[in-house]
Amino acid sequence: MVDYAQIPSACYVLEEAKLRKNLELMAHVQKEAGVDIILAFKGFAMWGAFPMVKQYLKGATASSLNEAKLCHEEMGSLAHTYCVAYWENELEDIAKLSSHLTFNSLSQIERLGSKAKRYNPDLSIGIRVNPEQSDVTTDLYNPSSPKSRLGMTSAHFGDHLPEYVDGLHFHVLCESTSHALEEVLKSMEEKFAPQLKEAEWVNMGGGHLMTREGYDVGHLIKILKAFKEKWQVDIILEPGSAAAWQTGDLVTTVLDIVENGGVSTAIIDASFTCHMPDCLEMPYRPTIIGAGAKVIPGKHHYRIGGLSCLAGDFMEEYSFDQPLQIGDQIIFEDMIHYTMVKTSTFNGVPHPSIGIWREDGRFDLLRSFGYEDYKGKLS
Repeated sequence: MVDYAQIPSACYVLEEAKLRKNLELMAHVQKEAGVDIILAFKGFAMWGAFPMVKQYLKGATASSLNEAKLCHEEMGSLAHTYCVAYWENELEDIAKLSSHLTFNSLSQIERLGSKAKRYNPDLSIGIRVNPEQSDVTTDLYNPSSPKSRLGMTSAHFGDHLPEYVDGLHFHVLCESTSHALEEVLKSMEEKFAPQLKEAEWVNMGGGHLMTREGYDVGHLIKILKAFKEKWQVDIILEPGSAAAWQTGDLVTTVLDIVENGGVSTAIIDASFTCHMPDCLEMPYRPTIIGAGAKVIPGKHHYRIGGLSCLAGDFMEEYSFDQPLQIGDQIIFEDMIHYTMVKTSTFNGVPHPSIGIWREDGRFDLLRSFGYEDYKGKLS
């Protein structure tokens, strides 16, 4: 149990025991299905936790040169790299830091594929495809539209894989179930059968939220084993959320309470637009420990407001048993995946500290941020 009195504010706090539990489940799927599960840095790049991650997963996926470098330095392995487009002047470095390199378009393969192989003859090259099937209903997170810029539809292919290409990569899920993946695989088989017959591997991207309560892990293992046996391919999964799902919180403090128009807003020492952008983009309404997510009669109601000047930097009213006071803690649950990686210092708002609540009951502050971090981004 985290002792929040020990945590500085504002601070992201990863619970080591919860991370290990998620990783153990993912390692179980990896072993039973005979697949490789790698960590997607775009969802979780807290490298202070990588010593544990390396014990369970097979590496990491990178979507930029920076992430490929991080994989080499902190995971100790070559990356499975996919970028929407590659700068030619970075290609040599990326190729040498990668075991697998996936291109988003056939035109980039035609222009850069042979160069990438010259830089790293052992490199395995893939092409991202769009099976045009997904259960994702929020357009912002859905890359499966026939007009999507992410990946090639079957209309671009003949009966064979392009030159240099060993594998296929798709990513059309977001916090989805194994049954949603099953429907995607049916579409893959329908649209890309000729390419699957020639492929050595299939990267099924992320969105496999196998660590969520109620996820049908047995069904996931079953469909992965069946697909692997049918097409005789190696299978790679690269979840972002699954590893860090429900593993930690963002601890904040009430700095002020503003009352206007009959609404009370508790201003915290953090920001939704700077530090929890998915809450505004998705939109996703976070859970606050000890508060109701809806207005409940007889309770005390407060909007939660961020520090930035953006008018919409707030969450609508939550219900509390007692009136909030300046200095009270507001703790947002499940704020590790796809949150820390998206932060900004808009308005110069300080970045929350980063720490780990260790399995032995110690709090370990890994990093705090100051003026030089803000200034260094803008010089």
